[in-house]
Amino acid sequence: MATWFLMIIYMAFISLGLPDSLLGSAWPVMYPDLHASLGSAGIIAMIIAAGTIVSSLFSGRLIAMIGTGKITLISCLMTAAALFGFSAAPSMLWLIVLAIPLGLGAGAVDAALNHYVAANYQAHHMNWLHCFWGVGATMGPIIMSYSIATNDSWRSGYLTVAGIQLGLVIILLITLPLWSKVAAIHAREQAESPLSSAEQNDNWEQHKDAATMKNRNGILNLHGIKPTLAAFLLYCGVEMTVGLWGASYLVGARGISAQTAAAWVSLYYGGITVGRFITGFITLRVGNTMLIRCGQLISIVGGIILLLPMADGLALAGLILIGLGLAPIYPGLLHETPTRFGKSNSAKLMGYQMAVAYTGTTFLPPLFGLLATRTSVGMFPWVVLVFLVLMLYSAERVNRILSYRKGRN
Repeated sequence: MATWFLMIIYMAFISLGLPDSLLGSAWPVMYPDLHASLGSAGIIAMIIAAGTIVSSLFSGRLIAMIGTGKITLISCLMTAAALFGFSAAPSMLWLIVLAIPLGLGAGAVDAALNHYVAANYQAHHMNWLHCFWGVGATMGPIIMSYSIATNDSWRSGYLTVAGIQLGLVIILLITLPLWSKVAAIHAREQAESPLSSAEQNDNWEQHKDAATMKNRNGILNLHGIKPTLAAFLLYCGVEMTVGLWGASYLVGARGISAQTAAAWVSLYYGGITVGRFITGFITLRVGNTMLIRCGQLISIVGGIILLLPMADGLALAGLILIGLGLAPIYPGLLHETPTRFGKSNSAKLMGYQMAVAYTGTTFLPPLFGLLATRTSVGMFPWVVLVFLVLMLYSAERVNRILSYRKGRN
């Protein structure tokens, strides 16, 4: 039963990934059809991300009220309905309105499932969980590219994804009783299992962190939390910036066709997906901190390659390397939350991290859209590289702070 339950969580993350990459891959043909500006995709992305921020901040209360299973079901239903609306939207105004339920549908389930896996499963499960997000995010541009190439329509691409999403809703509805049954099994196993010495030490760290919070007036004053939040903001900002504007850059600056650009963006998400699948095995021998650092360096190399004014094939290689480099960063940071800040703080911090991550999704891609509108979409590689370097600095600052604190203790 526990294996089936984990597969349901994986499928839920496919549903999270499917809509995330659609807008960017379709936008080069969407905005002329809707008589919108190039930069207005940033407005839609901002509204979607704002919805995820709101719902992730309230995820703890919602789960306490109706449970993780129902939250997941309702979330997928909301996103399916919003995607059906996107496929029929006659104007930008419709997209702006429909972006609200699309964002709200993603935030609560994202925070809830990430906290559950971080608290109850090993690091490789966290990587594979986000690998399934990558499966959905990779499928989205492939479906859109096929739709544009065969039907000359972005609307049928949205309609297809909405249908897939609805199929997942049906599966979640049928398997809804499993959530409470598996939760009861986990609770019984934890009650019957004696605390190991490592868990006792972890409990001591939790009490110490709680005392630190009390003395310093808040969870946000824990050592290393602020640069950690900055790393989350920059990660999601750069991931969404590449996904949202990558196709527009390839079409506008490189002269590549819209359907080819959409296919190439799918390979970027494919890099994230494959990278997380492989990383899931590597975590059995290598720690999260090392994987996060290596991933950041690989993504920076990809950003540098994307910057080079050479053959179009190098642009594709740069996108894939950025995706491969980004793969271990987000799940690694999430899985380190209980270890770095204590399990007693993990649930609340997970919501904060989701909110800050979606803040990056909300503001950084629209900022590039504004920059591209006022200058040129050719600025895309420079902006991506700056975000990647700043993310590396934030993550390394966390490591230095926590190493210094460990040395003092």
